[in-house]
Amino acid sequence: MSGRRPVLLLCFAAVLLAAVLVSALAKRTILSTAALFLAAGFVLGEDTTGVLHLRADSPIVAQLAELALFAVLFTDGMRVGWADLRSAWRLPGRALGWGLPLTLLVTAALAHWVAGLDWPEALLVGAVLAPTDPVFAAALVGNDKVPARLRHLLNVESGVNDGLALPFVVVLLAIAAGSEDLHLGELGTELAVGLLIGVLVPLAAIALERTRWFAASAAYEPLNGVAIGLLVLALGKATHGNLFLAAFAAGITVATFGPRQRVAFEHFGENVAELLKLAALLVFGALISVEFLGEISWAGWVFAVLAIVVARPVALWVSFLRSGLGLREQAAAMWFGPKGFASVVYGLLVLESGIAAGDEVFHLVALTIVISILAHSSTDVVVARAFDEDRETPAWHGVVRRIRRRVGRSAGTPPETAEPGSGDRAARRDGPGDGQAGPE
Repeated sequence: MSGRRPVLLLCFAAVLLAAVLVSALAKRTILSTAALFLAAGFVLGEDTTGVLHLRADSPIVAQLAELALFAVLFTDGMRVGWADLRSAWRLPGRALGWGLPLTLLVTAALAHWVAGLDWPEALLVGAVLAPTDPVFAAALVGNDKVPARLRHLLNVESGVNDGLALPFVVVLLAIAAGSEDLHLGELGTELAVGLLIGVLVPLAAIALERTRWFAASAAYEPLNGVAIGLLVLALGKATHGNLFLAAFAAGITVATFGPRQRVAFEHFGENVAELLKLAALLVFGALISVEFLGEISWAGWVFAVLAIVVARPVALWVSFLRSGLGLREQAAAMWFGPKGFASVVYGLLVLESGIAAGDEVFHLVALTIVISILAHSSTDVVVARAFDEDRETPAWHGVVRRIRRRVGRSAGTPPETAEPGSGDRAARRDGPGDGQAGPE
């Protein structure tokens, strides 16, 4: 494996450079850097060109996916403090309290009746695919013209639902394996330890920096967040606490009690998380091949599509009944439930568990994630533009108006008399600031 790592590093560096060079174009179009890394991994994978020799059971696959998910949750947690969660919890609470379990159940029903899985495995697939990831809807979440409550909803929901889905995955995995002991006590301890680490470590680090004996220089301040994150990760590994809950709790704790540390770490941390996410996507793409996709039955393909276009939309539609959320915002929230790193990690856990249907479950999960990444990361820009106030008037309206003017000129009719009252309306519309003053 050590001899293969330089090749992986070389491939990642080359694709990263290509992504940087096209990033400005990707920001304005449906071209997605996430899809670029996924496609590059597909092309470079062992069953395609053989440049990257990676399998689902390769240690680096699970390690990189786990590390990427930890970084994503840590930085997601830093985007919202406890005060933000308390003051704007109504909509995320609906999405998590109703949307998450309903998405799990609808996905499980599709896996059972469409893909033909037994109920234990079907419910397991539902739990693995229930979490969402706003990474592949970046243009929507990061667009200031998108209503703040919608961006807050997607950010909080995606950050919290990864940890909430984990207990379901562990319990259902034990049921699918035929285990009589579900280890609920052990699971509760794991979650509690992860939560304690995620809260106490940042509190201690922030308190130490505020004492008169310690102070971080401006150059080292961004590394404070890195140190906190690494310490939480190391302690979580050593104590077998839940890493993902610890990561999100640590991010929220820093955002709540260390606003200066949060600001210093923000841009640097997001860049680190982005690098890990892209590397994980490259590795995940290398696991997919034409042969891999060919092993999936037509029923599996139908399930994957329905899991994206039916499961979450139905669940969120029920969750937001009488919520007061606008139709356009609700439609965006229903569509943008992309499957990301949490589902990748949980899918790998299923594959490594050795259950009889583990390979079939992983194939369905992997296919759904691939379709989700391609669909959601290529439509985020389009949907985000729908919230641009400058685009409220349909584009065809201006085209028709200009054609009318040209026809009026060619017929020798003054523009203001081409239609009764049209001159007054045109004068009002074509005032300063609309970019169309003066003749064409």
